[in-house]
Amino acid sequence: MTHAQQMVQTNPSQPVVEQATLVECIEACFDCAQACTACADACLGEGDVQMLARCIRLDLDCADVCDATGKILSRQTATEPAMIRATLQACAEACRLCGDECENHAQHGMQHCQACADACRRCESACKGVLSGIAA
Repeated sequence: MTHAQQMVQTNPSQPVVEQATLVECIEACFDCAQACTACADACLGEGDVQMLARCIRLDLDCADVCDATGKILSRQTATEPAMIRATLQACAEACRLCGDECENHAQHGMQHCQACADACRRCESACKGVLSGIAA
């Protein structure tokens, strides 16, 4: 059992969506934040850093949005559905943009960008999963 699972299960408040969906999204957010941070660092180690400036910027922005989203989703007491929806929408969009950029660089052999793109796609999908489960 992961810490995210344990914390969601032991919280006396009811989650905004089914527990497994929520846990998957929390874990995907924190995983993506780490992957994006590491990808930005790896990009700085590449030969042509200027060519990767947009990728680095998107990596760092996506990492920050994913980290904030994971934290917000971890709070289940007195949740605000409008805040959660807005956060999830922003996270899904950040992941889409970062994933697209990283996929472009992955086609040129940058394996760290492929790993980051994969994490972004997983997080984008998880955010959309929670969004679809939240009552309107």
